[in-house]
Parts: sequence; C-alpha cells; structure tokens
Amino acid sequence: MNPLLQETIAARRRAQTVSGLRGLAQRSAPGAPGGRAPDGGEPAPGSPGGGTATDVLERCDLCQVSIAADHRHLLHLSERRILCVCEPCWAMKSGSDDLRPTGQRTLWLEDFDLPEEVWANLRIPIGLAFFMVSSVTECVVAMYPSPAGATESELRFETWRTVTDRNPVLNDLEADAEGLIVNRLSDPPQYLVAPIDRCYELTGLVKAHWEGISGGTGLEQVITGFFSELHGQAVPA
Repeated sequence: MNPLLQETIAARRRAQTVSGLRGLAQRSAPGAPGGRAPDGGEPAPGSPGGGTATDVLERCDLCQVSIAADHRHLLHLSERRILCVCEPCWAMKSGSDDLRPTGQRTLWLEDFDLPEEVWANLRIPIGLAFFMVSSVTECVVAMYPSPAGATESELRFETWRTVTDRNPVLNDLEADAEGLIVNRLSDPPQYLVAPIDRCYELTGLVKAHWEGISGGTGLEQVITGFFSELHGQAVPA
C-alpha cells in the first residue's frame, strides 16, 4: 500500500478512536457527572448509585437514542473504535461482522514476568501501554497513550511469543474483547488483563488530563486512581 495512504488511514483511525473515548474519559474524571472517585471509592454525584438516575451524558453511537452514564460498549473491529450503545443495540449488534462486545473479566497479574530486555524489544517509548489481539489484522497491537490520543504499533510475532512464553495466562487473552495493560511508571510495575473499553479509557484519560510538556501532577493522580480502581475490581489470575 502507498505509504501516504497508510498514514492517512492510520490518522483517521486514531482520530475516530479519540472521539469515541471522550465520554469514557469524562466519566472517569474525578468530580465529573457519572465519574469515578479518584481513589476508586464512592461514585460522583449524578453517577449510577451516586445521584439521580435520570442524568444523561450522551447518545447511542448506533441509533442516537439517549443513554445514561452506565451503558454498554462495543468495539468496532476494523476501526478499533469504542462505541457507546444502548441495550437494544448491544443485544442486536453484538454478533455482527464488525462489532464485538467488550470483555467482562479483570485479572490482576501479581507474578507477571516482563524483564527489562524483553520490554525493550517491544519498542514502546513510554512505560504505559496496552496490548490486544486483533482478529482483523491477525496480530497483536500495542497502543500507548499520548497528548494526541492513542498511538498504535503492530508487534512482531516472535516478540509477543516471548512474552506469552513467560506468562502463559496471556494465551487465554480474548481477541478484540480484552487487553493486557502494562504500567511500568509505578513501582513496582503493574500488570492486568481488563475489558478493552477500560484499556481505551486509559488513553482517553491521558489525552483529557495532559498538561504542559511532561503531563503534570494532575495526570499522575488520575493514572494512579485509574489503576487503584481496577485493582479493587480485579481478581488474582
């Protein structure tokens, strides 16, 4: 494929991914309507269980009906874009050729084995990323957050096989529906398997809260709260 066309398609996909994450990032922001508390505690006012049940934040991306803060998500496979959907659309479209429901499980990987030299071979420029198995490209895609949104990179098969050989739990990673999240910015590093919408949510949070050149202290607090919440919801692998 022409390199210019490849870059155009990639840029379009990144833009669509970011637009689909705005609601996720806003709901996850501390103090936002429907948002999660920064420490994973009580929901913010206006969220399910934390305020009025009639608060509506957005619309179904498929039929445009109003949907509340607590709603379902589908992954658009070819565009790798998260769709916010109502219950009827989720039920009717989950089995379509280009849409998949997001995963259900959250596993905290206490004994994950990813030494520095293996991580370096993945060629991820920052210590925060998630990895998903794409049924469209039939390969593993790494995505890492940036001020501009999610940046993606397709991994070489042998590189990913080194990771799975050290961590057999990844052999059960459900294609398209869930991903491996890696946080090597924390000490010790954190690793977990999470539904794919939570993976994309992380990139949306980084874009929404990035300040200045380095990201700012507010971004660090948001990321810490995100992983704290997931840790509280997870079960040991």
